[in-house]
Amino acid sequence: MNEQVFPPQQHQGLLRNNLSGRFTRKLKMLAAASLMLAVHSAMAAPATADVNTTGLAVTDNTVKVGILHSSTGTMAISETGSIQAEKLAIEQINAAGGVLGRKIEYVQEDGASDWPTFAEKARKLLVSDKVAAIFGGWTSASRKAMLPVLEQYNGMLYYPTFYEGLEESPNVIYTGQEATQQIISGLDWVVKNKHAKTFYLLGSDYIWPRTANKIARHHIEKLGLKVVGEDYYPLGNTQFNSVINKIKLKKPDVIYAIVVGGSNVAFYKQLKAAGIDLTKEKPLLLTISVTEDEIRGIGGENIAGAYASMKYFQSMDNPANKAFVAAFKKRWGKDIVIGDVTQAAYLGPWLWKAAVEKAGSFDVDKVRKASPGIELKDAPEGYVRVHENHHLWSKTVIGRARTDGQYDVVYQTPNLIEPNPFPKD
Repeated sequence: MNEQVFPPQQHQGLLRNNLSGRFTRKLKMLAAASLMLAVHSAMAAPATADVNTTGLAVTDNTVKVGILHSSTGTMAISETGSIQAEKLAIEQINAAGGVLGRKIEYVQEDGASDWPTFAEKARKLLVSDKVAAIFGGWTSASRKAMLPVLEQYNGMLYYPTFYEGLEESPNVIYTGQEATQQIISGLDWVVKNKHAKTFYLLGSDYIWPRTANKIARHHIEKLGLKVVGEDYYPLGNTQFNSVINKIKLKKPDVIYAIVVGGSNVAFYKQLKAAGIDLTKEKPLLLTISVTEDEIRGIGGENIAGAYASMKYFQSMDNPANKAFVAAFKKRWGKDIVIGDVTQAAYLGPWLWKAAVEKAGSFDVDKVRKASPGIELKDAPEGYVRVHENHHLWSKTVIGRARTDGQYDVVYQTPNLIEPNPFPKD
C-alpha cells in the first residue's frame, strides 16, 4: 500500500485548508439554519403591532394574563384546584410554543373569598397589569362583582364554575355548566331512576344556591312532586344540627344540597353523626356543589353514598382524562384530586389560546368574535364546543361518592346538552 507523504509545512497548509473548508461549510449550515429559524419565528410570532392594537401587556416574546381566585378564606378549599389547573394549562401551552409565538406570563391575585375584593383585583389586572384575559372566580357572587368591571374595561373572563345560568355576557366565557345541564338534568335522573317524590332544598346563603334552588323547586313542582323544606346558611357556617333535625322529621326522599366551600366539612360530618347513612339512600342525597376537591376536607367516609350531578369526575375513563390526571398529579403531587371545576378551569387557557390563534390577535373584541365554534376534541371531560351564548356544550354525569374520596360514574347523558342559560321553563 503506497502512502503519499507531505513535507511538514505542506501538511500543515493542507490541514489548515481542510479545517477552513469544514468551518466555512459549518458556518454556511448554521447560517441556513438560522435563516430557517428566523423565518419560522416570523411565521410563529407575528408583529406585536398587528396582534395588539389596544394596549394590552403583549411584547414580541410574552403575553400577560391574570389568575384571580380565592387562595385564602372559606372558598380556598374549592378554588385552589382551579389555580393549579390554570397554571398547569399555561405551562403546557408554553412548553408547546405559547400563543402566537409568545410565552404566557401570569399575574396571580387573591379574591380572598370576598366579593368586593374580586372586583378590586379584576380592575387592577385590567387597568394596571393590562392582562389579555382573566381566568378566575368561583362563586356567582364573585362573578357578579367582576362583571361590571369586565364590561367597563372590556376584559375577558374565563369562568369555570357550574352556576345558575340567567346570564350571558360578551365579556365572559362560561366553561362550567349552567342550570339546564346540571340542575334540571340531574333532577330528571333522580326522579326517573330513584323514583324520588319529595325533596328538601338546602344551600349556602348567596346568589347561586338561592337561584339554583328556585330553578330546582320550579322543576320539581312542574313534575307534580313536592318540596318539603328549604333552608339557607351563611358561607362559613359550621352549625347544621337544627336543619338536620328538620330533615329527619320531614323524611324527604332527597336532600338536594348546595352547601358551598368549607361549610361542607361540618355539614357532612354532622349528618353522619346524626345517624344518616347516605349509603342506604334513606334519604338519598344529591349535591351539585361537592367535587373531589371538597371531599378532601370532608373525608370520604363522611360522604360515601351521596350522589353528585356534574360534567366531570376524576375517575372518568378516557385517554385524554388519564393523561390529564397523570400530568396534574406529576405537577401538584400524587395525592392531589381533581374535581369538576378544576377540570373546567383547565379548559380556560386552552380555549383562549384557540380563540386568539383563530382571531390572529390578542385584542379582546377579535377574540370574542372568534370564540363561538371553538372546540376541544380531547378535553378531559370529552369533546367540548363554545356556543354562541359563550357557554359550552356538555354532558350531564352522575357520580356516587366512595370512601376513598372519588366518585363512581353511574350515569352519563348519551348526547351533549345544548347550553340554555335562559330556559323558558
